[in-house]
Formats: sequence, C-alpha cells, structure tokens
Amino acid sequence: MLKLAAESRRTRAMRAQLKKTVVLVGMMGAGKSAVGKALAGLLEVPFRDSDAAIEEAANRSIAEIFERDGEPFFRAKESQVIDRLLEAPPSVLSTGGGAFMSNANQRMISAKGISVWLDADMPLLWSRVRHKDSRPLLRTADPRGTLQKLYDARVPVYALADLSVRARSRYSVEDMAREVFDSLLTRPDVLETGK
Repeated sequence: MLKLAAESRRTRAMRAQLKKTVVLVGMMGAGKSAVGKALAGLLEVPFRDSDAAIEEAANRSIAEIFERDGEPFFRAKESQVIDRLLEAPPSVLSTGGGAFMSNANQRMISAKGISVWLDADMPLLWSRVRHKDSRPLLRTADPRGTLQKLYDARVPVYALADLSVRARSRYSVEDMAREVFDSLLTRPDVLETGK
C-alpha cells in the first residue's frame, strides 16, 4: 500500500507544474536546504538558497558578513537577494532562519510565491545544530539558551506562513519533501497537476 502511494505521488509529481516559487521558512536546522533540494528534484525545478546567493554576491560567508558588517546590513542584503530570486522562474527557495521575520519579506514572498514553514520542535533543532559552528547567531556563551530564545520569538511569526509541514525526527529528507509536496497539492494556484 505504501509503495502504491509513493508511486501515485511520483506520477503526480511528474505531471505537476509549479506556478509560483515555493519559499521554505523556519528555524536553523529545520532542514530547509536539504528538503528544498529534494523537493526541487521531485518537482523538476531549480533549487535556490538565499544564504548561498548572499555569500556568492558578497564573496564572504554569512558569519563573516555578520562579523564585519553586522546583522542589519545582512538583513538588508538578504531582502534584496530574496526579491531577485523571486523574480526568477518558479523554483524552490530556501531562506535563512531570520528572513521571514521581516514584514516586508513576508509581503514580498506572499505576493510572488508561497511560504512553507518546516515546523521542527526544539529538541530536533538542537540535535541538528549543536555541533555546528557555522551559525553566527549561536556563537554565544549559551547556544542552547540562545536557540530557545530565537525559537520562542520566531515560531509565532513562522506560523503566519501560507502552509506548514511538521518535521518529525523519524522522517528522512525525502519523507519531508513528499510531505511538502502533498501540502502543495492543496494549493492549485501554486501546483497544478495533470489529470
């Protein structure tokens, strides 16, 4: 039965036409980049990553931009890059954890694409980010406490996303991509499937 459901989903994906860019939002460690790449493969559209585009344009890492120019400068550049990426043909776009905190970014994403929140709980997020030093916002004396504060502040804003998909620790990247795909099927204005 599960094999049949997966086959049906694959068949629908092959006939699906993405009409708007899918913008993945959520906390660091939610899986936006990994799930985004898998979803883009399923939909046969390009995958784009706003953080990677910022790094490429600046020729510096996100951590270096934060250190040298500060968070306000980074957030301004982030908005410019997201706007540019949303002007491209429909794709799957992964954004940084703070991108959706901006009301202007929320409006821009809603006007030009669709936001999908990858809703991961705190224990799952911490298990994924605790051994990484590439997260500038977690370079504090208490990274877990900092992550908790970010989580508490950001979750109510992420809940404003057009769609949400709950992350589970038992889900593989491919499972999450299929969950996002299934949620997109509820929006024919975004994902049109052939009969």
